[in-house]
Amino acid sequence: MQRIGLSDPEGVRFVPPRGSGTGVLVLAGSSGRIDEDRARVFAELGHVAESIRWFGGVGQQPGPWSVPLELFLARIDDLERTCDRVWLVGTSLGAEAALVLGALRPSVAGVIAFAPTDVVWPWPDDEGVERSHWTLDGSLLPHVPLAWDTWRREEPPRFRSLYEHSYEAAPDRVRAAAVPVERIPQLVLIAGEDDQVWPSAQSARRIAARRTAVGHTTTVVIHRHAGHRAVLPTEPVVAGGIAMVRGGTATADAALGLTALETIRIALAQDRIRSSS
Repeated sequence: MQRIGLSDPEGVRFVPPRGSGTGVLVLAGSSGRIDEDRARVFAELGHVAESIRWFGGVGQQPGPWSVPLELFLARIDDLERTCDRVWLVGTSLGAEAALVLGALRPSVAGVIAFAPTDVVWPWPDDEGVERSHWTLDGSLLPHVPLAWDTWRREEPPRFRSLYEHSYEAAPDRVRAAAVPVERIPQLVLIAGEDDQVWPSAQSARRIAARRTAVGHTTTVVIHRHAGHRAVLPTEPVVAGGIAMVRGGTATADAALGLTALETIRIALAQDRIRSSS
């Protein structure tokens, strides 16, 4: 397998010896890091796979706020030049980006979202002002404001209730910030019921229900005891990131990852067959 380092933005691309024709863009969560291990997993399935640093790099936003979607669109363009079809894979904030991009870009074949959200959320900037995670054409995407007054801080923090209360407190903002998931051709959602970062299993069910209402199918994989981070086979457990309670157990997170990977393998294989017929 060929490993190619990327410099603008910083990242990595894996090219398998016999490619499937599918390209995969892998986006990490709130660390903004290059998710090399997950990209390698997809390359081992036979797909061209890359991951990039999407904030904190040269010329990038210092944190996950006001991140231009054009950064990701350029990587999709690049993959489309050499691949027959492109899928987006994201985790947490990266899942939010992948869903937004999949709805925005008609040429994207499908999205795989780990710990998804059905709305756009904000992040406090360097001055503590909440900004939407994403911009498009220089304008901030609508977001649901965080209801900090409803949240009781713990150490380490547990953010799930903050997102639940914020969602319930602003129905008008929820409608405005809803990701138009109905536009995504194919969608796989993976979530842990015990996610303590945000209610990703609830979000997955809402997304699936909205798509069902317009006649679209959605593949949903939920593990009752897993948390925010599913761990795929051969993938190391991520130990870094912001200190917080993520929920789950090592056994449950690995079990979710095992089921998820088989589901993903089937989804990508079926897409390849459909595209070739």
